[in-house]
Amino acid sequence: MKKKIVYGLCFLSMVLMLALPVYAAAADTIKLGATEPLSGTFKDIGERYLDGVLYAVQVINESGGLLGKKVEVVPIDSELKPDVATRKAQNLILKDDVKFFCGGTGSSVGAAMAQLAEKQNVIMFTYGMDAASMTGVKCNKNFFRPGGSTDGRSFALAQLIAKMGYKNVAIIAQDYSFGQEALAAFKKEIARISPSTKIVVELYHPAGTKDYGPYVSQLIAAKPDVIFTPNWGNDLTLLLKQGRPMGMKQKVFSYYINDEVTIQALGDDSLMLGNMGAEIYTLSIPTKKNEEFVAKFYKDKGYYPTWLRGKAYMATMFWAEAVKKAGTTDIAAVIKAWEGLTYDGPAGLWTMRACDHQAQVPYWYTEIVAKNKYFKHAFETPKGMTTAKSVEVPCAETGCKMQ
Repeated sequence: MKKKIVYGLCFLSMVLMLALPVYAAAADTIKLGATEPLSGTFKDIGERYLDGVLYAVQVINESGGLLGKKVEVVPIDSELKPDVATRKAQNLILKDDVKFFCGGTGSSVGAAMAQLAEKQNVIMFTYGMDAASMTGVKCNKNFFRPGGSTDGRSFALAQLIAKMGYKNVAIIAQDYSFGQEALAAFKKEIARISPSTKIVVELYHPAGTKDYGPYVSQLIAAKPDVIFTPNWGNDLTLLLKQGRPMGMKQKVFSYYINDEVTIQALGDDSLMLGNMGAEIYTLSIPTKKNEEFVAKFYKDKGYYPTWLRGKAYMATMFWAEAVKKAGTTDIAAVIKAWEGLTYDGPAGLWTMRACDHQAQVPYWYTEIVAKNKYFKHAFETPKGMTTAKSVEVPCAETGCKMQ
C-alpha cells in the first residue's frame, strides 16, 4: 500500500513538473483573439484585417513585448456569423483565459461580441465595425472602438460634398444596421450644413446583391449630381462594374473607395477614376510618422499596409498603449487606463472618449487617380482631411448610457 502511495506521489510530481513550463508559458503570454471572417465571401477582408493585427503584435514583441510578456494572436473564424463568433470566443475565455478580443468585419458580429465581453468581463475592441449604435444605444464598458463610426465617416463625406457644391445627391446602402445608420447620419449632416441639398433617391439592397440593374436604373432616373454609398467589398465592386456601363456616370463618394482589391477587381480603372472617399487611415497620409510606418511595413512584408491593414495595426497599438498604461491585464484597470488616452500614430492623434468608448479621430480624404507611386493600377491621392472635432457627436446625443 505504501509503495502504491509513493508511486502515485512520484507520478503526480512528474505531471506537475511537466506542466510547469506550460503554465509558465501561459503566464508569460497575453493572448488576443482576432475575430474575422477567415472563410466565405468576405474572407479577403478578414485576412487583411488579421494581417494588420499580426504586424502590430510583431512590432510589439520585437520591442520587448507588453508588460514584459509576449503577445499572441489567436485567429477566430467568425464566418461573419454572430453566434459562431461568440461561441468560439466563449470557448477561448473559459478554456484559455483569453481576456482581449478584436475584430473589424460585421457590425452584427461586433454587437454580439460586445455583449459577450460585458457578460464575461473581457474587452472587445474594433477597428472596422462602424455602426454608430455600438458606441451609442448599445454601448457598454467592455467595448471600445479605436476607429471610425458611421456617424463620423458620413459626416466627413457630407461635409466634402457640400463644400464641393453638389445639390442633388443619390444615396444607396446595404440593408442592415451598418448601411441604415450610415445613410441616416449622412442625411442628418447634409441637412444641417446644406439645407438646399436634396436627396433625390434613397435605396437599400441586401448585402451580397448580385444584380444591381434595378437599383442602377433608379439611380440614373433620379438624375443626381453625385452618389453617396457606404458599400464595401463585392457590393461596391458590382455597383460600379454593373452601373457604369448602364450609364451611371456620376462621381461616387464612398467610405471605402481606396480599397486596392476593389479597384483591381473592376479590371478597368476608368470605372473608378475621380471617385472620392474618407477614411481614418489611408496609405497616402502626408505625415512623417505614416511615411516611416509605410516604409517599415513594406521592408518587412514586401507589400503596403493599405486600408484594412493600417486600421487594424493602429487600433491594436492603441490597445497595447492602454494595457501598458494600466500596468496590468486586469480588465477594470485596462478600461480605466484606456478612457481618455491619446495615441499619436501614423494617422494623427486618436483620443478614446470616456463617455462612450468611441475614439475621436480625424478623417482623411482621397481621390482615385490614374498615376500614383504605389501601384500600376489606379489608386488614391490625398485630398486633405477633416478634424475629429468637426465630425464629433456630443456625448449627450449618442444615446450611450455607460453602466
